[in-house]
Amino acid sequence: MSIDEPSTTDDPGASPAQTGTGEELRPATHGGRNRLSRIRIAVAASVVVAVASTIGAVHYYLRDAESHELDRSREAARRAACEYGTTLATYKADDIDAYFGTVLARATGDWKKNFDSTSKDLREVLIQGKVESKAGEVRCAIENGTAHSATAVVVIDQTISSLGTQSQPRRGQLSITLSLEESGDRWLVNKVSSPLLAGA
Repeated sequence: MSIDEPSTTDDPGASPAQTGTGEELRPATHGGRNRLSRIRIAVAASVVVAVASTIGAVHYYLRDAESHELDRSREAARRAACEYGTTLATYKADDIDAYFGTVLARATGDWKKNFDSTSKDLREVLIQGKVESKAGEVRCAIENGTAHSATAVVVIDQTISSLGTQSQPRRGQLSITLSLEESGDRWLVNKVSSPLLAGA
């Protein structure tokens, strides 16, 4: 064997990396790039899935929170309607000014203006008739509503006595529809309608 001939090229068991040639290294390098690309694609896919899951979770959370907020608003409006119905159906001729003040304190808009403008005439009628009214059971339901407004149906059991009943209590029932709007931390009534009021 000549000293100019490299002994490594005649070794049939020599690996491509041992031969020192660039061509034999290319397949190994290309395979590494393929694996790296697959890893990057897998990571990107995982990120996309994670982002999509997060967006979905946030969407459902916000929708659920909005639903709970609407439920709380409707319940607050329902309670306010019940309280106002009781207020409207509870009065005494000898303390009528306090009654008007209580009704107006939770009123707003056209209802407040209309009630205030008719209170003088109503006051005289109630005083002269010595009318006394007491509210019994009050049933309330929200007909429709948003986070800041609602329409409620209120049915009130009512006992009324007056000179016309010879001061004997008579039981009846008052059905009214209230329109309410949120104002700060309170629900105010801006419209009251009932068969009695419609026929007056």
